[in-house]
Amino acid sequence: MANKVFICGIDTSQLPRITNAEMLELLIESKKGNQEKRDLCIINNMRLVLSIVQRFSLRQDSVDDVFQVGVVGLIKAIDNFDTSLGVQFSTYAVPMIIGEIRRFQRDRTSIKVTRTLRDIAYKALQAKETIEKTQNDEATIAQIAKLIDTPVHAVSDAIKAISEPVSIYETIYSDGGNNLKLLDQIKDSKNNEESWIENNMLTESLEKLSAREKEILRLRYFVGKTQTEISNEIGISQAQVSRLEKDALSHMRKFM
Repeated sequence: MANKVFICGIDTSQLPRITNAEMLELLIESKKGNQEKRDLCIINNMRLVLSIVQRFSLRQDSVDDVFQVGVVGLIKAIDNFDTSLGVQFSTYAVPMIIGEIRRFQRDRTSIKVTRTLRDIAYKALQAKETIEKTQNDEATIAQIAKLIDTPVHAVSDAIKAISEPVSIYETIYSDGGNNLKLLDQIKDSKNNEESWIENNMLTESLEKLSAREKEILRLRYFVGKTQTEISNEIGISQAQVSRLEKDALSHMRKFM
């Protein structure tokens, strides 16, 4: 995101800067119902929204969405700010913008999460930020759990629950045009090289059987019928079905 110049069609390098005194004048006029001054309040604080968005770990394709949500938080801050408090607007606006973004992230996941898990996750994210500001290091799950007085497993589950799903086809490393996808890092213990060879040998051995032998094995092992049911279906005795089945399996074992 740091290399991205345009967000929502806005050239972020051209976003204006404004002093606290200038912002206060605009806010006072905005409170009087001056729509033009209100619009200037929004435009002149988009750089503040951008700086907050950069704090979040985001997928490239979600930056625009989060920036727009941040602007919604900014507008709420502008409309609700009390100019008589004697505090800087940014001091009031930053928590409003962060809160709006966090609510958006909490609610946008495609996986339905219970309100209890969402609440724990929200508290955990706040605790994480507090810890990392204090110790200038990444907060551990144990530290977060202790601060919000919640079991470690509950904190871990809550954070995982609100995490955005990742595509197995997402590129996780690129070197000279050779992209390594998440799928390439997933171990498949079931479909390994050995099982692939066995499956191919099994297919080849089946092809060497007669049509009747293949049909008996299909009904017996893939459909799940008894020898008696098979004998009634294909019009031979149960003893013949048994003999053909044993012969077919014997031929396949020899081949494999």
